[in-house]
Amino acid sequence: MALQALRSSGVAFRKILSHFPEELSLAFAYGSGVYRQAGPSSDQKNGMLDFVFTVDDPVAWHSKNLKRNWSHYSFLKVFGPKMITSIQNNYGAGVYYNSLIMCDGRLIKYGVISTSILIEDLLNWNNLYVAGRLQKPVKIVAMNESPTLRSALDKNLKSAVTAAFLMLPESFSEEDLFIEIAGLSYSGDFRMVVGEDKTKVLNIVKPNIAHFRELYGSILQENPQVVYKTQQGRLEIDKSPEGQFTQLMTLPKTLQQQINHIMDPPGKNRDVEETLFQVAHDPDCGDVVRLGMKKSVVYSSLKLHKMWKGWLRKTP
Repeated sequence: MALQALRSSGVAFRKILSHFPEELSLAFAYGSGVYRQAGPSSDQKNGMLDFVFTVDDPVAWHSKNLKRNWSHYSFLKVFGPKMITSIQNNYGAGVYYNSLIMCDGRLIKYGVISTSILIEDLLNWNNLYVAGRLQKPVKIVAMNESPTLRSALDKNLKSAVTAAFLMLPESFSEEDLFIEIAGLSYSGDFRMVVGEDKTKVLNIVKPNIAHFRELYGSILQENPQVVYKTQQGRLEIDKSPEGQFTQLMTLPKTLQQQINHIMDPPGKNRDVEETLFQVAHDPDCGDVVRLGMKKSVVYSSLKLHKMWKGWLRKTP
């Protein structure tokens, strides 16, 4: 399994995890506090550590965490674990964050997401927020033996590779591929949508080529549509209409639907497969996929912004 290579042996991460309820289906650390990034603002040693905790039963988990870590929560804690879970599941990207927490001498931020919501995002790219983060190298601190979750994690990585293939030329470098993939995962980050420095993607990829290779190497070697020249760090992909159609048909559902929406003329009401067949034969196939990615992100961002505004109106 590709993600197996990223399991953390870090004692510091496990010590931090010991401060929280144990019922986690997945816990991972991500960001500049975990992997070195290029650029003047990178400070791995003193930077905030970012975590995501995936839980099967958010109400039960928040109930226990409120007893152990009451001070971590905002004013919402007075409404109890059911309200916190409702906000988590129905507003934002399905994640509830507690930020600026001192834990074991480190400043941390941790997000909590339902296992079922994460699996849906991994498979369908509903909003690409947590699924996007898991397309870049992370440190997995805890993971249970759920075959459904493991399968969804692998599918997310394979989908990222496929989407990147469709947007790249016939021949490209490993770095080209990993930059494309890192760009996909940042397309689920609202800050990048509104224009945060695009060099952030390069700053993530360049110092971490080996980690990206570790994450995606086996997927690339096992893919029948790609020639992976590992010693040269080069790849060649099948860009025939048949090859592109195969790739398009394995994309996550949300992206397929956005491509269909872009290409389906008013009144035609073609099904998705028919549209994807047309796109596969289009010389601008990669541009269509890229536009579909952007529209997916803009749609998700607007939807989440609208839901958040609705929550603020309801809050006393």
